[in-house]
Amino acid sequence: MSNKTGRAFARVRSIALALVGSAAISACQTTSTGPDLDAADTSPAKRMVTQGRAKTIVENLTQCAHTNPKMNVRVAAVGQITATDGTVITVPAVTALQKGLGPKSVDLYNECNQIAPKNSAEVSTANVPVIDVDPDGEVITGFIVADNYYEMYVNGKLVSVDNTPYTPFNSSIVKFRVKRPYTLAFLVVDWDEHLSLGQEVFPVPVVATTSQYYPGDGGLIARFSDGTVTDSSWKAQTFYIAPLIDPKEVVERGNVHDTPNLGGRTHPFARKPDCQDKCYAVHYPIPANWQSRRFNDSNWPRAWEFTDQEIGVTNLPAYTRYPELFEGARWIWSQNLVLDNVVIARKTVR
Repeated sequence: MSNKTGRAFARVRSIALALVGSAAISACQTTSTGPDLDAADTSPAKRMVTQGRAKTIVENLTQCAHTNPKMNVRVAAVGQITATDGTVITVPAVTALQKGLGPKSVDLYNECNQIAPKNSAEVSTANVPVIDVDPDGEVITGFIVADNYYEMYVNGKLVSVDNTPYTPFNSSIVKFRVKRPYTLAFLVVDWDEHLSLGQEVFPVPVVATTSQYYPGDGGLIARFSDGTVTDSSWKAQTFYIAPLIDPKEVVERGNVHDTPNLGGRTHPFARKPDCQDKCYAVHYPIPANWQSRRFNDSNWPRAWEFTDQEIGVTNLPAYTRYPELFEGARWIWSQNLVLDNVVIARKTVR
């Protein structure tokens, strides 16, 4: 072979190898481990400000079949209030429960339905219905506690709606069939008795020393049979922050809605304002497709983890009776456990 022919052959071989390499790289880049995501919302946060008490539009969503004087059964009302920009806001949130959507949650523990297994060994999931997301997927079982209300979506499909929106505190079991990767999305609501003020009456029953205006706190913990647990790898965004003496107390840093100068993020450190019916609240619009697996939450803040003591559940039988069922899971919320009242938490499981 002449030098000229050899050089030509080498050039052809190099081009061929480059084309093969390019195809391999392209294949790697186009191989997807999940759905194509919508573009992330990078627009400035739109805040809506309200002051004072909302008008009640639903007297009570709580339906408790069995009660006794020792049970802490609270009214879960729904209200509406008009923000300073004219937006009419439903408080504490627009929920699937209010709309009559389902399926309703299956009880792990629920005093209202007289379901109270003594321990994890007494819990059976045999009769929990399986919700199909992917008919050819694997069946996954989950255990959930929310303070106070949750609704849960898998790849945008509603699979469980908390049947007890406020109190008594309950816990739930869910089963669904899905293929990986899949996306879990929870709407979680810390209900308030003083609608649009982010406050409740504590403790009950009402006595002379009762705090008539008390900022409650939230929390979500869940564990699933495929090993998925709630922890700081989730995303968590807040959409309703109250009570506030001044709406300027909420500081937006990109997509973080923070309250950094109000004493602390948990009880007993968080400030308890004395504004009562004159308190403010800051709200943010909830994205229309937040349940979807295509929703891009990449610029949302990570969830914060909290301890049992910070959540205040060390004596909550709906949770403490079943440590094995929640092993490895962490209580999560957005940045402020006390002031953040409506939170969306999301996780894509791969």
